[in-house]
Amino acid sequence: MGRISKWKRLGIFALLGLLLSWMVSCSAGPPNSEAESGTQEVEFWTMQLQPEFTDYFNQLIATFESENPETKVRWVDVPWADMQSKILTAVSAGTAPDVVNLNPDFAAQLAGLNAWLDLGDKISPEQQQQYLPKIWEAGTLDGKSFGIPWYLTTSVTIYNQQLLEQAGIPLPAAEDTEWEQVSTYENLAEVARAVNDETGKYAFFVTFVPEDSAEVLQSFAQMGVQLVDEEGQAAFNTPEGRAAFQYWVDLYKDGLLPREVLTQGHRRAIELYQSGEVALLSSSPHFLETVATNAPAIAQVSGVAPQITGSTGAKSVAVMNLVIPQSTDQPDAAVKFALFVTNNENQLAFAKAANVLPSTVEALKDGYFTALPAEVTPPDRARVVSASQMEDAQVLLPQIKDVKKLQGIIYDNLQAAMLDQKTVEQAIADAESEWNNR
Repeated sequence: MGRISKWKRLGIFALLGLLLSWMVSCSAGPPNSEAESGTQEVEFWTMQLQPEFTDYFNQLIATFESENPETKVRWVDVPWADMQSKILTAVSAGTAPDVVNLNPDFAAQLAGLNAWLDLGDKISPEQQQQYLPKIWEAGTLDGKSFGIPWYLTTSVTIYNQQLLEQAGIPLPAAEDTEWEQVSTYENLAEVARAVNDETGKYAFFVTFVPEDSAEVLQSFAQMGVQLVDEEGQAAFNTPEGRAAFQYWVDLYKDGLLPREVLTQGHRRAIELYQSGEVALLSSSPHFLETVATNAPAIAQVSGVAPQITGSTGAKSVAVMNLVIPQSTDQPDAAVKFALFVTNNENQLAFAKAANVLPSTVEALKDGYFTALPAEVTPPDRARVVSASQMEDAQVLLPQIKDVKKLQGIIYDNLQAAMLDQKTVEQAIADAESEWNNR
């Protein structure tokens, strides 16, 4: 995420069928001696939350155990880079923990192989409704629920007030959490022209490097483009898809994007914003701290606004959830603990401690996320603006294992059209054919 939304992916899915078919036959796992003695243990894996949040989780677990004396929780924190390989190995060997912290993208790929407990019979509709509906949907596959939403992160638009004022762009008032003048890709194109004409600089930088940020691919979804159909075939060769291709091609050909968008990644966007060369940056609210450290003069003139979106109004969000392996020998205790971790009270406490967003409806109504203080700082505004987006927030990209390949195919063909090597029609047709015949 700069944003937490850049989740790392695993490249060994060719082994999954063999490993998980073996897991199904061995799913009973070893006997639990503690359960036989009248207690039961729930093993809980998180991703790189120690040591910063050690005290929080120790207290959380102690509270749960005091309310549920028949259950003991063993907390294991796994390094971020190791989680996917470790959980894959544990699931395949039938030794998986009882509750695991994963992102929906990777979890969905294993859900398709029956790795996780179906929560439909374990969590009532009333309990499900405590969570934001679109976020709950991110933990479902083929109508079955496999993940309980936990914490969220989302990007905001950070802007250079001086550059935009020079370009004649009206700025939002300090108390506003909307910005009509720069809210959609359509008016972003107008802002890009004004900034370039009046300052000689650029409104923004967005990368088309295939293996880098998915921001452009997400923009397709925000513009109403369906990327793949239910069978996983290309669905983007449509009027909406051609319009999205044309939008980015036109911006580049009109000189409203820096030339290096074809060769440099999102890091370059950060460098250009901090040097005052671009007016807008899509990034995590946490990036404001980086600007304050690296470019204090730019930080002084930085403001925060909602994400830019398309005709759908959808905002992108990165989700962390809790899943329960099918092989657990403590399904009821595991579900109970996962619901405890993700209830309103505990989500609110963790969101404040970790500077993230909660996924429950009630926690998001807390004044911490809805009210600006009398003297508004950029971090205050970033928190309230990011929380205000959650009603429209959703996981925008399809939960398919080859999503980065899809991104690469689309970006490669966008680049070809930008460089006049292909027409837009040829580029999108080639992308469709390449995806369907991969």
